[in-house]
Amino acid sequence: MRSDGKTGVVVLGSTGSIGRQALDVIDKYRDRFSLLGIAAYNEAALLQEQIAKFQPRMVNVTDQRAYMALKAGLPAGTGLSLGMEAMCELAAWPEADIVLVAVSGAIGIEPTLTAIAAGKRVALANKETLVAAGDLVMHRAAREGVMILPVDSEHSAIFQCLAGEEAHLHKIWLTASGGPFRGYSPQQMRNVTVAMTLKHPTWMMGPKITVDSATLMNKGLEVIEAHHLFKVDYDSIEVVVHRESVVHSLVEFTDGSFLGHLGPHDMRIPIQYALTYPERMESPAVGLDLTALGALHFEKPDRASFPALDLAYQAGKAGGTMPAVMNAANEVAVSAFLAQQLSFMGIVDVVTAVMEKQHQKAASDLETILAADRWARKESEMIIQQLAAKRV
Repeated sequence: MRSDGKTGVVVLGSTGSIGRQALDVIDKYRDRFSLLGIAAYNEAALLQEQIAKFQPRMVNVTDQRAYMALKAGLPAGTGLSLGMEAMCELAAWPEADIVLVAVSGAIGIEPTLTAIAAGKRVALANKETLVAAGDLVMHRAAREGVMILPVDSEHSAIFQCLAGEEAHLHKIWLTASGGPFRGYSPQQMRNVTVAMTLKHPTWMMGPKITVDSATLMNKGLEVIEAHHLFKVDYDSIEVVVHRESVVHSLVEFTDGSFLGHLGPHDMRIPIQYALTYPERMESPAVGLDLTALGALHFEKPDRASFPALDLAYQAGKAGGTMPAVMNAANEVAVSAFLAQQLSFMGIVDVVTAVMEKQHQKAASDLETILAADRWARKESEMIIQQLAAKRV
């Protein structure tokens, strides 16, 4: 806690969906929070707006052009840095109490570890950090006595439902909206386009996570996250499709009781809870009208049409560097799909091919994990090029 009584916050990924909504929460409670630093890949125009509004002490960007665009117009008292090493320095900012990691992709691993080493509470909205390096991250957090609070609506729901009853947990039930292609046959899936994929029926998210939601890879990544966050075997984590997206997840206890977390489709609720825990405060979200729901539906996921879910379970159970390899391959494949260089079903084909080539290693240190990540990216790019050559 700062000398002014405010909680110092650093937001990594301030221009993304989660980052922007986090700033909404901070703006609502300026008497409680002080935004000390923000980081983003580029998006200089949006960063300029955020700088003008919040006047953070430090801004970090990854892109050189964004750095140059911002450099000339910074207000007095705001610094600017470039690159990963500087982002890690921001994650360890001395006056920061909480670091929200909301960057996209495996680049979130290093600043998360840096924040943990500096003793900061971590509000984690970056799935890839725990998917690729879950054992390492959770071990470091336990060693340093650092709390990692999940920001994903599903894991926040589980965290709140458990509430100290971990010893009685029987099973975790992760809910999934089913994405835009729920009910599609494998044949229909072969004809979907980028535009169709980006029309999520419930949530407004960035393009990468929206594609992952459509393939159900997103839910597979969340399965691996849940394994690490809650120390639960994969056989005790189930996925259930719940198209209303009102029940954000459930826990089943050994006595047969289920506890579920319900709420509106607004990520500001779990974001705010991660920032204010263990307190609860009024949220900017519109309340949930239970009488307007009508009915809630639950069904098994169609694993034939959405094989990415089983790939994630396979990678998680294999352990070691396999989850990092799967995650990296998926990132590259999704990027190629968004660039219309790969078909929708080609995403799973690429991830499967790379996983089959991987010579698994123990994920005992960061360099081993990052080396596996780099290898998987190169293999994925090569496979995508080969597929493109066949189409010519």
